[in-house]
Amino acid sequence: MIGSFFITAFNIILYKPLFNALVLLYQYLPGNDFGIAVIALTIIIKLLFWPLGTLGIKSQKALSELQPKIKEIQEKHKEDKGKQAQETFALYKKARINPFSGCLPLLIQLPILIALYQVFWHGFEPGKMVNLYSFITNPGVISPSFLGILDLSKPNIYLAFLAGILQFFQSRQVMSKDKTIKKEKAAQFGDMLQKQMLYFFPVFTVLILLKLPSAIGLYWVAVTIFSIIQQHFVLKKYKLLNA
Repeated sequence: MIGSFFITAFNIILYKPLFNALVLLYQYLPGNDFGIAVIALTIIIKLLFWPLGTLGIKSQKALSELQPKIKEIQEKHKEDKGKQAQETFALYKKARINPFSGCLPLLIQLPILIALYQVFWHGFEPGKMVNLYSFITNPGVISPSFLGILDLSKPNIYLAFLAGILQFFQSRQVMSKDKTIKKEKAAQFGDMLQKQMLYFFPVFTVLILLKLPSAIGLYWVAVTIFSIIQQHFVLKKYKLLNA
């Protein structure tokens, strides 16, 4: 009963709106190009979540700058994990940082990604057109092509690796560029959190996208490019405010 409720809520809140938005963009954007519709939908989603994305970027940047101090606490209290955790959270509190706020955009994006996966995987089969809202015309058969070259219904190794590379640069971008901090970071480069953010996520992205329809890969590439652009402006403003 509870499972049925969540499935119904998921379909109403995420799956159907995304499905209908994609069909609408496919029909009205020039060229009836599915890839262009995916990119346009990505931009719309990212614009809607711009404030939340900005919050996450600022949090990641602030956490990055606190890493040397966190390392000092870890070295100072090697034998006392309780004291280590206590002083670390005291540091977060003093800096007014929530260490989990940087993960919030990713957690919110995950159900959207799952919904898009369902849309891209089987959503445009003839029988699925019953999910169209009454005011949207049934387009008939939708061609899953991008610029007449790429079949977005199948996995694509190039998009998968491009997504991974962009993910790496996005993670790298948020790390501090201050030379003194760089030296301090070199001493704690083995820190698991930094490694996961900088290396694990890009590799994981590639491995996942190698098996999924390349429409997901195109969406991920568009999301990451948008995020890099957003980070550039947010970090530039952050630097001016904290100069």
